[in-house]
Amino acid sequence: TVYDQWFITLFNIIYTSLPVLAMGIFDQDVNAQSGMDYPQLYEPGQLNLLFNKREFFICMLHGIYTSLVLFFIPYGAFYNLAGEDGGHIDDYQSFAVTIATSLIIVVSVQIALDTSYWTVINHVFIWGSIAIYFSILFTMHSNGIFGIFPRQFPFVGNARHSLTQKCIWLIILLTTVASVMPVVAVRFLKVDLFPTLSDQIRQRQKAQKKSRPLRSRRPQTRRSSSRRSGYAFAHQEGYGELITSGKNMRAKNPPPTSGLEKTVYNSTGWIENLCKKTTDTMSNFSQDKTVK
Repeated sequence: TVYDQWFITLFNIIYTSLPVLAMGIFDQDVNAQSGMDYPQLYEPGQLNLLFNKREFFICMLHGIYTSLVLFFIPYGAFYNLAGEDGGHIDDYQSFAVTIATSLIIVVSVQIALDTSYWTVINHVFIWGSIAIYFSILFTMHSNGIFGIFPRQFPFVGNARHSLTQKCIWLIILLTTVASVMPVVAVRFLKVDLFPTLSDQIRQRQKAQKKSRPLRSRRPQTRRSSSRRSGYAFAHQEGYGELITSGKNMRAKNPPPTSGLEKTVYNSTGWIENLCKKTTDTMSNFSQDKTVK
């Protein structure tokens, strides 16, 4: 096989799982307000317009085309290829590293094209998956892993030798462009000639964002509203100032000698102040209600 067993194992587990997961969770084609204003956006999902036999066969044709491009462009380039030092680099493992690297980049670019709403997590998962691929690739072709598992990782230094050649990166770039450009062209024509409701709303959002005037930075002033909400008592002066001031704890006369009498005296003063405060608050609230 062209791909080694470790690449096949890690492809769906590490290299491409997190970008697809981030796109499925965080991506949104339109904003939340447009989703509320246009209920027709939910019709394609209800009518199975996004996943049916026609879409399935289109995805199969897309996969077959990408597979042919990923194999035959590097195969033709490796047919009689020489490195910068004049030596041949058209060996099996260099060919496999080139195709695997092209595949990871093509998949990441494809996911980036499908993403409409970018977040920090999308950037970390998409570009981080490419970084993880290169780190694992160089680890599997290192001297240390070969010393531990010589039979499973016999190609020592092949990734470092291959990816330092400029011609290899030119092959990867040519393969990526040939795989992605038809998709970009078809989507461009589809949006221009047969736009869906989501495409129309996205174009309207972009137009509104461009035509939105720049607001001058003015100091924000707090506005006092004359409306009174249901929390009328919360807008009145509370008992915090009375409690923190300590007025209810002060005794006008010398405190009694008995501890029980002292407690009763202070409790009576606190209750009188509380009743007076409550009566004033209720009278103010009644006056405001009468004025309304």
